[in-house]
Amino acid sequence: MRVMYCRPMFSAVAVLALWLAAGPVWAQTRAETLRYVTGASVNTLDPNVPGTTREAFAVSLGTYDRLVSFGRKQLNGRWVFDLDKITGELAESYDVSPDAMKITFHLRKDAKFQDGAPVTAEDVKWSLDRAVTAPVLGKAQLLTGSMTSADQFKVIDPLTFEVTLPKADKLALPNLATVYPIIINSKVAKANATAEDPWAIAWLKEHTAGSGAYIIESFKPGEQVVMKRNDAWNRGSPEKSAFFKRVIVQSVPEPATRANLVERGDADLVIDLQASDVQSLEGKGTLKVVSTPQYNAVTFISMNNQIPPFDNANVRRAIAYALPYDDMFKAALFGRGTPLFGAMWADGKPTTSAYPFQQPVKLDLDKAKEYLKAAGLPDGFSTTFSFNVGQASTAEPMSALVKESLAKIGIKVDIQKLPDAQMSTQINEKKLPFFTEGIVAWLPSTDYFYRNFYTGEQRWNYSSIKNTELTAIAQEARFEPDKAKYDEYGKKLNAIHFAEMPQIPLWQPNQDAVMATSIDGYTYQFHRQVDYRDLNRK
Repeated sequence: MRVMYCRPMFSAVAVLALWLAAGPVWAQTRAETLRYVTGASVNTLDPNVPGTTREAFAVSLGTYDRLVSFGRKQLNGRWVFDLDKITGELAESYDVSPDAMKITFHLRKDAKFQDGAPVTAEDVKWSLDRAVTAPVLGKAQLLTGSMTSADQFKVIDPLTFEVTLPKADKLALPNLATVYPIIINSKVAKANATAEDPWAIAWLKEHTAGSGAYIIESFKPGEQVVMKRNDAWNRGSPEKSAFFKRVIVQSVPEPATRANLVERGDADLVIDLQASDVQSLEGKGTLKVVSTPQYNAVTFISMNNQIPPFDNANVRRAIAYALPYDDMFKAALFGRGTPLFGAMWADGKPTTSAYPFQQPVKLDLDKAKEYLKAAGLPDGFSTTFSFNVGQASTAEPMSALVKESLAKIGIKVDIQKLPDAQMSTQINEKKLPFFTEGIVAWLPSTDYFYRNFYTGEQRWNYSSIKNTELTAIAQEARFEPDKAKYDEYGKKLNAIHFAEMPQIPLWQPNQDAVMATSIDGYTYQFHRQVDYRDLNRK
């Protein structure tokens, strides 16, 4: 698939022209169409494809159903997803056996795919087989819920489906609510599969075969997606179809242009503006700003622990003490978030078992130089520092400060601003030596963070750390029912993280959703993207 990217400068007039070119979309009234702009891009319609962008996750939530979904709750006056409330989506109900090793799902009798075919347990079986068998992202995710083999999935009858676990796993059910275990119309997928591609991975990149709230009307990879409402979908709340008749998702790389579009009313919603623009728009009082702490997310600077010189722990420590944290926090976020630096550890040990945690690091150039000398690099070295163009509003000012400060200890930095799909691919291929990114734990707990982001060869192990002690402790903690023992494991994991410094946690940003005052229902979701199904217009 050829991925196309917008020009670096994208005027509001140009965006409006693209929307008008969508034709039938603009036949809808303003109230019936949601216009969403983002600095990222939608590069695939299948969320399982390696290199999938976050915006593609959001589109897939609208076009596909899962067996279950997360509920929502109020947190400090804001709607957020509720991990403890698992509700049916395609499943009308589910039963968990007394030993918690079997989960039986009873499918909705009225659920249909977008072509009108009924959703059956055979479709669920084929879809979950694909998730754990094919070379897709769902394989690593479902592993965290002890789902690794097609043998674990069984059709009982056309509307009853069973999952068997090798061991009781509290994360099994929540895993089925994440973005990857989409339920696919297996007949359609099989009709477009090949001997070389039995799971129709290539075809599903650019086509959908789902039962979700929205149907793809047009898809221009990297530019725009237009979705129309599936009026037969009734898995919303209350039991009815989604509010908006159409949703337009438009990639607009320039943050100032995104701010201008939402201020003028040419866009309804944006979640990735520069903090300065958010403050400015909030101060004018003409738009609604919903700021939600990203309590399950971390922004970090990562170093590939397998690429020299970052394979040397002293180099990583040197960088940790050469960063101007306070200046970075102000420049990137205007202080809108929770810092993960500047902690005080009285005895040099972690004070919490939770992850993420505040580390006892601060700007100390003398200490940084000592670590570089210990690494055998007293004169420094040269490297690249990469960030995602879709995160430029925060990453660009922060990167400039990283470059300036590291130069003071002899580390010469060439900043690389990469398109989001290219950045994702290079991370997946473990090619970037030094970069900034964010992680989000869809099912946040200390062991989950460590197992997903600090072990194995998986994509999400951004630092490529290989530490056998850390891996063993994280696996032990996974099934530990005793809270005191679990907390002990957590503190050990945090101590290893600080000692090895595989990456440097910076902060937990707020997610600032800026929208027209008429937009209602916005909910902070586990994947940090918009769920278009939540939204309505007052």
